[in-house]
Amino acid sequence: MMVMGTTQTTMTSPSSPLLSVRDLNVRIPTPGGELHAVRGVSFDVAPGEVLGLVGESGSGKSVTLRALLGLHRAPIKMSGEVHYGGANLLSMPDRALRSVRGGQISMIFQEPMTALNPVLSVGEQITENLREHRNLKGKAAQDRAAELLDLTGIPSPRARLADYPHQFSGGMRQRAMIAIALASEPKLLLADEPTTALDVTIQDQILRLLLKLVGELHMSVILVTHDLGVVAQTCDRVAVMYGGRLMETAGVGELFARPKHAYTHGLLGSLPGSGSHSSNHRRPLTPIPGGPPDLRALPQGCTFAPRCTYATGECRFSEPPLVEVAPGHASACLHHDRLSVLEVSV
Repeated sequence: MMVMGTTQTTMTSPSSPLLSVRDLNVRIPTPGGELHAVRGVSFDVAPGEVLGLVGESGSGKSVTLRALLGLHRAPIKMSGEVHYGGANLLSMPDRALRSVRGGQISMIFQEPMTALNPVLSVGEQITENLREHRNLKGKAAQDRAAELLDLTGIPSPRARLADYPHQFSGGMRQRAMIAIALASEPKLLLADEPTTALDVTIQDQILRLLLKLVGELHMSVILVTHDLGVVAQTCDRVAVMYGGRLMETAGVGELFARPKHAYTHGLLGSLPGSGSHSSNHRRPLTPIPGGPPDLRALPQGCTFAPRCTYATGECRFSEPPLVEVAPGHASACLHHDRLSVLEVSV
């Protein structure tokens, strides 16, 4: 995968990307002024790759994910390019986009209880996707719907097709959402914090299921999360967002071992077990001071500078571009070479 900012030199990718995003911007009008929620985001996703998109709440992760499929509606403004299958999804007519959305690119939304239709059975919601994108109807659609529920680990799948979302537990609703998303056999799955509302045991089951399906169905995944532990378990590469921008991108092992942005360094430093110390030595967690920036009134320079212990006057003067600082590792931090190495278990 290749990830880059709008001003950096192009980096080579080991294979042709499945999805290519360039200079993606999302602007949301509010009574207090325009909120620039996504600012010049560019990245590629390779076939079969799992990309983690991480950052604090409000950093622009979910807004980015929805923009990829054109799910934002006026007066929200989207600009940039999202190339898939030789076409720019952002300029594609709605009729043509519908064949891609839910068909070749599927999405798992953050909260299944609100994403699922409460007045339709789970079976109806799966067969609707099968009818629209796979042209399956009647018994063939019912049989495939049962197979999908079985694939996601729901017991007695055929009997559960007639059940409604409120009759499923939280973990089973999430599995049903995955079954709906997989019904069209997508090439790319967009997963918006699919384990946030689940307990730790069910979360582990869902993550293992997603990895299993990635291998079996040969699909790519963009996984949005604020949990770096989830990233360590599931992702090949990770992109760190802050203030609507990509701040750092790298392979998971590389990023955990040698973070090259002060924000990433702070995120990892706040994890249990991080830092240079004995595993038997207890110490308090080190939170990042302050709070996320107001996207309606961003500072002139680096958006992380007001919270950064490494910040200098240069950081507050101009916003650093995302550039390659090591092979396969990009950072938008002027002081990436000053950051200490962290001991974080991946």
